[in-house]
Amino acid sequence: MLQSAMLLAQQYNITVEGQSIGYQIIESDGNVMNTLSSTCRLITNSSIVGIVGPTFSRESHVIAPFAAKLGIPVISHASTDPYLSDRQTYSTFYRTVPPDNAAALAIARLFNKFNWTSCIIIYQNDAFGLGGANAIEETFNKNNLTVTKMVVFDTATATIRGDLRTLLTNSPTRIVILWADASHSSVIIQTALNADVIGSQFTWILSTNIPLNSFPLQWHDKLTGMLTVEPVVGNVGHAPINTSLLEAAFNTWKKYEPESFPGANNIDYYALFLFDAVWTLIQALQRLCSTNTSCLSLIDSSYCFDRHLVNSTSFFDIINTNTFLGVSGPIGFSMNTTDRINGTYYVVKNVQKFSDGLRYIPVLVSSDTGDWKLHEQTSTIIWPGKSVNVPTGYAAITGLPVRIAVINAVPFTKATEIRDTYGNITRKLTGYVPDLIEYLRQRMGFVPNITFLPSNQSYNALIDAVANNIYDMVVGDVTVYADRREKIAFSAAIFDNSLRIIMRNTPIETIDWWSFLKPFPWRLWLIFVGVLLWSTLLVFLFEVKRIRTSKRKPLISYLELVFVYVLGTLTTHGWDLRVKTLPSRLLMIAIFIVSFVLVAQYQANLTSDLTISKTHNLISGIDDLKAGKLSFGRIGIRANTAIEAFYLREISSGSRNFYPLLTKEEAFQKLLDNVIDAALMDTGVAEYYVGSVYCNLTLVGAPTDYSQFGIVTQKNWLYQQMLDVTILSLRESGVLDSLKSKWFQTSYCSHSSDSGTGDLPIESLIVIDFNSNINVSSKDDIYDSCNNTATTVDLDQSVNNVPLVNRFYIGLAMVHIISGFLYWWVWHDRSWLNIIMIPKYLNHLETSSFLWSAICYAKENTF
Repeated sequence: MLQSAMLLAQQYNITVEGQSIGYQIIESDGNVMNTLSSTCRLITNSSIVGIVGPTFSRESHVIAPFAAKLGIPVISHASTDPYLSDRQTYSTFYRTVPPDNAAALAIARLFNKFNWTSCIIIYQNDAFGLGGANAIEETFNKNNLTVTKMVVFDTATATIRGDLRTLLTNSPTRIVILWADASHSSVIIQTALNADVIGSQFTWILSTNIPLNSFPLQWHDKLTGMLTVEPVVGNVGHAPINTSLLEAAFNTWKKYEPESFPGANNIDYYALFLFDAVWTLIQALQRLCSTNTSCLSLIDSSYCFDRHLVNSTSFFDIINTNTFLGVSGPIGFSMNTTDRINGTYYVVKNVQKFSDGLRYIPVLVSSDTGDWKLHEQTSTIIWPGKSVNVPTGYAAITGLPVRIAVINAVPFTKATEIRDTYGNITRKLTGYVPDLIEYLRQRMGFVPNITFLPSNQSYNALIDAVANNIYDMVVGDVTVYADRREKIAFSAAIFDNSLRIIMRNTPIETIDWWSFLKPFPWRLWLIFVGVLLWSTLLVFLFEVKRIRTSKRKPLISYLELVFVYVLGTLTTHGWDLRVKTLPSRLLMIAIFIVSFVLVAQYQANLTSDLTISKTHNLISGIDDLKAGKLSFGRIGIRANTAIEAFYLREISSGSRNFYPLLTKEEAFQKLLDNVIDAALMDTGVAEYYVGSVYCNLTLVGAPTDYSQFGIVTQKNWLYQQMLDVTILSLRESGVLDSLKSKWFQTSYCSHSSDSGTGDLPIESLIVIDFNSNINVSSKDDIYDSCNNTATTVDLDQSVNNVPLVNRFYIGLAMVHIISGFLYWWVWHDRSWLNIIMIPKYLNHLETSSFLWSAICYAKENTF
């Protein structure tokens, strides 16, 4: 393409000072000093006013400052080191190929497209390799991606520094980016093939094409699936190019060297970047010499470093302002950077196997302003191992044994012994954790080797066991803490946790016979009595004139009757008295309305007082513990746990003044035995036990110390990323929520788990909890939470005496007796045979039966 550009300039009659533009070629071997020496000799013996190249970035770092001293431009078609973009350092340097930081951004977008998060970089130790590796690392950091390891290929010895297999297999990532030129990349790929790190386990991304068919056929299957990311010309990215100029260049090539023309579709993209670099110099020289007759004047010297182009300033101004449409896309430069202003495009090629060998198939295209899109000629990407599924990018654990420790912690993990017909006993693990392990096994493919540990196992000891490689992971209720991360690593959260205070329910054991007066304050009772007496007097006075006309009863009897009538109206009971006068009726209406308010308020206050008095908690929340309302020695804390750390940090200021516990079961037993008054416990476990096992315990206060449980693994565990991704997928799909509902949100107790918070649920106002010794069916099982045993109630046995219930029954019977007596006393002057007295007799019979039942019920036997 270099010769085509020069020949086209002659065909287009582009001349400088009346002469055709000539050129000299230096064969570069990659040795910087040899290239500089050859350039110096050539410049000394000819009128060189511009340099196209060099190919290698390490050469451009030397040739560019040398050209700046001479005042001539250097336009490279292949040097991509990002450091060469600095205009202040390389004032006369230009390039038509995109820099490596643009390639790094394209690779970061590629990672985002396939949900890859980390990689290993192998780079050659020169300006090109180091610049590209640093550009990728910097771009990855900005895009929340990770470079886990940087591996150096020593170009001097043509070897990898270190054992390549060990370096790659000990890394958690399985994406390898190779940043080296074509010759060195071939050596590195062969080394990787010999180390068996190319194939289904690793996905390799190369920065350049290498001759694939130079590898023996035995490696072709493993090479299949590799990717290359390289810059391309604009038409690949659906951008405009100068097709007429490109066609003219191809025709010129085919005309003068038809045997070397590979075909329009097989032209290397760097050859097109080379053509535009040459064409940029040709156009700049044409414009410079069109306005200046001595445009190529040089300060001549036999020493190359002393030569200088006189019109260099005008020359650079023309290059910086000139724009045209080249064969690779729009070409334009500025004074701020050495890179082309636009026209940055990349292609991903996929190595695929065909009957005639391996080929590079373009599969994705990207521009500097957009994301990756499928190439128009591509339908499928073939990944390593001839798979069509996108690799995860991290180490797979499929088929490998994993040593897992679980701890006895109901309902997270509980063990059940099963005896078969031959008397053999096997242990079956159930709970939240075994179910979670099974989900992880199904999705990750590992072989679990589970060790079941007793409940008195120290959590800190488990942390040390993982750190010392005794276990690969611990799955359970292990809280994520910063100090623990110093030894081990945690997975993504498997359970959202907090702490709750658990205490005993304290029932009312004595009856306050005056509790019926407590709903109203004493001032209101005085007002009630005053209204009763005053209303009685007013009604009597309003009705006295009518009463005097009647000789059937004395006035004192009517006064008593009016009193009972007003009392009944105030209590919404109603009595058999008819008032005749208008004032009396209006007064009764007012009293009747007031009675509704008083009775409703009385009932509400009485219900609230009785409900609150069902339990009597000594504290209401964590602040009361901090304030010392409970003796610290009567607060139970499990030693060597995250709960102990919270207690020392938030409550006791580092003092171990609590009652030490070894297991959760010990905490419940000490509460029931009145050894401790309260214990701190994880919310999930506490809610399970209070709601399903220990019905005479309750939770007090709001949750505190919100935290998370995670799976404990070793630091830098190879499969950590796969584990995290799997757990996150389980959370997003609702599996973790389903497991929590299955094992934690079940309740067999009737009380609310939040009875100690002061909130009164509506259900507690309308649900009656009958005595369990009475309200069961024959042979029903009742759980004894105090002794952790199940008892059987036989209804063929006598019923146990319940003094508290019977006293309430007797009290209600006495109220009925008094009510019946008042009825009789009001109507005592009537005949015993009067029909109006019959309901009163029935009332007495009902009262007697009620009293007999209350007294004798406890002595009755069932039938």
